[in-house]
Amino acid sequence: EAYPGTSLVIAYSHCIAHGYNLARGLDQQKLAVDTGYWPLFRHDPRRVEKDEPALTLDSAAPKLALEKFTAGETRFGILAAMAPRRAEELAAQGQAALKTRYELYKHLATPAAGSTPPPATI
Repeated sequence: EAYPGTSLVIAYSHCIAHGYNLARGLDQQKLAVDTGYWPLFRHDPRRVEKDEPALTLDSAAPKLALEKFTAGETRFGILAAMAPRRAEELAAQGQAALKTRYELYKHLATPAAGSTPPPATI
């Protein structure tokens, strides 16, 4: 609301198709954040004018294995039941991707040494 331009909110929302009791929705959303499946961040281009990174990472590093999140959702359980080896491969790839993504976001949210703001436009 404070930004004089387009704002966008992308949220993870639980759904009946995920296959768990929706009364546990907030718990599953917390697992999404705690496992790194759904990192929390903000992007504000005005911060660059203050010599700060535009990205603010609000999530801590993932502290739980991705499996804690995926175990509660039918969509992942179906794959594990149908193709267990493939599910394990994809789970390992997903865990590695979460770590890589978090490191990238952390880098983007860290001020560059000796950075200067871009020149003002007229």
